[in-house]
Amino acid sequence: MGEMKSLVVLDRFKGLFEKLGFNYPAMRRILQIKLLMDGRRAPTIVGNSRKKDKKNQFIGSLWLYLLMGGFSSVFLAIGNNSFFQVSFIFGIFMFMIMTSLIADFSSVLLDTRDRSILATKPVDRRTIAMAKTLHILFYMFFVTGALAIVPLGVGVVKHGIGFALLFLIELILMDLLIVVFTALIYLVILKFYDGERLKDLINYVQIGLTVALAVGYQFLVRLFDFMGLQAELQPEWWQFLIVPVWFGAPFEVLLHGNGQSMLVLLSLLSVFVPILAFLLYVKLMPLLENNLQKLSDPGRGKKAGQGKWPKRLSRLLCANPEEEVFFRFAWTMLGNEREFKLKVYPTLGLSLIFPFLFMFMNGATDGLYGLAKTRMYLFIYFSALLVPTVVMMLKYSGSYKAAWIYRALPIGDMLPVYRGTLLAAAARLIMPLYALEALIMALLFGADILPDLLVAGLAILVFTVLSFAYLSKGLPFSERFEAAQQGEGVRMIPLYFLLAGLGFIHFMATKVSYGIYVYAAILPAANWILWRKLFGKLSRRE
Repeated sequence: MGEMKSLVVLDRFKGLFEKLGFNYPAMRRILQIKLLMDGRRAPTIVGNSRKKDKKNQFIGSLWLYLLMGGFSSVFLAIGNNSFFQVSFIFGIFMFMIMTSLIADFSSVLLDTRDRSILATKPVDRRTIAMAKTLHILFYMFFVTGALAIVPLGVGVVKHGIGFALLFLIELILMDLLIVVFTALIYLVILKFYDGERLKDLINYVQIGLTVALAVGYQFLVRLFDFMGLQAELQPEWWQFLIVPVWFGAPFEVLLHGNGQSMLVLLSLLSVFVPILAFLLYVKLMPLLENNLQKLSDPGRGKKAGQGKWPKRLSRLLCANPEEEVFFRFAWTMLGNEREFKLKVYPTLGLSLIFPFLFMFMNGATDGLYGLAKTRMYLFIYFSALLVPTVVMMLKYSGSYKAAWIYRALPIGDMLPVYRGTLLAAAARLIMPLYALEALIMALLFGADILPDLLVAGLAILVFTVLSFAYLSKGLPFSERFEAAQQGEGVRMIPLYFLLAGLGFIHFMATKVSYGIYVYAAILPAANWILWRKLFGKLSRRE
């Protein structure tokens, strides 16, 4: 078997790793095994042997990043302000890459199995941690490459080879900063918390990071004053906190000879912050690996009476005792499944802020008072962007091997299983988020929009059950997360058009006298039909 090309490239840096104090042969072998296992992972979806392995699924999903990179390259092709153009593109790249890292690779960074398997061997923890980091960087290389290849080509044609070389260096520094920054945040949390509380905090940090990226991207756009197609930076101290601007500044300094002190300082930050952060991370690696053990701690037990609320809710929402059982089962799984949270909660954070981001982007000229004169409250439909992701992920679990229980139990049909699980997802994740959004909207726009908020909530419930009917199905929590095909994201695109359609119908209803009340009368009937009748097709055991 030929040597992996990625390891051959890594060998060129053997001296650097050894100078930093790593056991390079051991680190290389650990990384080789990790990459080999990724490539040889057996299909795991029962009854479908045609599924590809994880690595092939990952490679096959890169065209989405390639498409996003193609769109972003338009900003390089128009105009000649490379500082603004590159800052804007790096803002897109950082958002896409860090979202992918948080959703897909946090579980790798926080994996405790390496500690239990390798810590008993003569391998120091720094070496184990670096192998883990390189494993993540290997996949980030492909994500970054897919995003950057088209903008890089456009940059070479428009700005020359010097632009391309600087672009590549900045991409490497950006990836290094993203991985190290994420790891250091987890390290701080691991230092002060343990057990289940720590796991919950990590999920909240992921939401916070995702929200900060999305909000920071809006600040990035507003750093510049636009005159036609030109953009001019207006210096302010807080601009040093906008990281993508760091990576845009060197293009202005080195390629255009602009020696403005602020640009020079931003350029220095783009080089020294990633390098210094990496050196700090190397020094703290043993501490990170030591504290990872806390993730295996059981933490504090649940408080007495904590299960009363889902029990009461199940009695209120479910049609029969069987459905109540699976409602409470799904409710518990959604609260305890750490890997489910790692993959879903970042989307939860985005759905939380998207309505207000779009309001901010289309802000009324009269401020908050002017909002009451608009229909911007309809942006609340963007809070339902998490619905397809939640519905798709319901069939995955870290405890998938226990799915034999479905066959062992005397279940007459699968209707209570599917409907109870979806009801639990709607009650625990989807509708609480919507209720929070609706409360904020009511405070911003006034009590007059309460009928609209009621209609939007009913429409989101319709959207939830239609999403379930459309997406590929599997028994709840019966498949391993590694079997999740990233290409499934493509199937969600029609659902987003459906969501936009529901919002458009709502908008048209506001144009007609009493239209919103007619729509409000139709939606409960639609919900009753869909939630009661649509599941009948799934009730027969396969």
